[in-house]
Amino acid sequence: MSHFRSDTVLVWLLRGCGLLTGAISVVIVGFLLMESFAALRGVGVSRFVSDASWHPSAGMAKGQFNLVPMIVATSLATAGAVLLAAPLGVGSAVFAHFYAPRRLRQPFGKMIELLAGIPSVVYGLWGLVVLVPLISRWHPPGTSLLSAIIILTIMILPTIALLAGAAFDNLPSEYLRASAALGLSRGRTLTSVVFPAVRSGLFTAVLLGTGRAIGETMAVFMVAGNVVQNPTSIFQPVRTITANIALEMAYAMDGHRSALFVCGLLLMAMVIILVGFAEWVSQGRIHG
Repeated sequence: MSHFRSDTVLVWLLRGCGLLTGAISVVIVGFLLMESFAALRGVGVSRFVSDASWHPSAGMAKGQFNLVPMIVATSLATAGAVLLAAPLGVGSAVFAHFYAPRRLRQPFGKMIELLAGIPSVVYGLWGLVVLVPLISRWHPPGTSLLSAIIILTIMILPTIALLAGAAFDNLPSEYLRASAALGLSRGRTLTSVVFPAVRSGLFTAVLLGTGRAIGETMAVFMVAGNVVQNPTSIFQPVRTITANIALEMAYAMDGHRSALFVCGLLLMAMVIILVGFAEWVSQGRIHG
């Protein structure tokens, strides 16, 4: 009877934790909607994509509220980082699990975990002091879309590597033993057995890394240049949505402040879509 009661308490405790987590998410979305309602009503959705530029401090009637350059910058920086970090992260996990010598495997894993734990402001400081001057020697001004892509690549690489490694850890050992019994080489085992078996886990790793890249603020804020423009080159400075919020929220008032909450609502929508897609992929609904 005591075991039954303890199990019941545990079940209700876990249900409460789940409900609390869901409630927090709903409260955050509701808060963003409430704070951005004034801008959505006074400015209208169309002006966020059709205005000539971004100058919201003049008020809702005379201000400019174009978010397209920041959406483009966020999308390009995220896409560039994911295209670089995904193969590097998955390759790191493959090396650690299938190719690294036994005595090197654990130190290599600890190094990846250390990279994942470094605060974003430290990455930004390194990028500002080391990366930006290097790019500036090649193509001024240095603070640019390229700097943002490189710093985001370094930041999301360990996330992808760790999640990909977790997917490899969950691979049933019977798969590898069967492959060895068939005499398949290590490379053929990876391409024909391992990758198909953990496909959904790898997709989830990449998508969650993408979510981190979208939401990163301080590091990008420090290296991207923060110029609101549609970039025609990776060497031009840009401003992402997250950097825009961090840069202007301290002094924003009225319609300007509400427009920044529209930026936050947009970011929330992008992350919700990514998380939903990651959940869909993790259920094995993508086949190839």
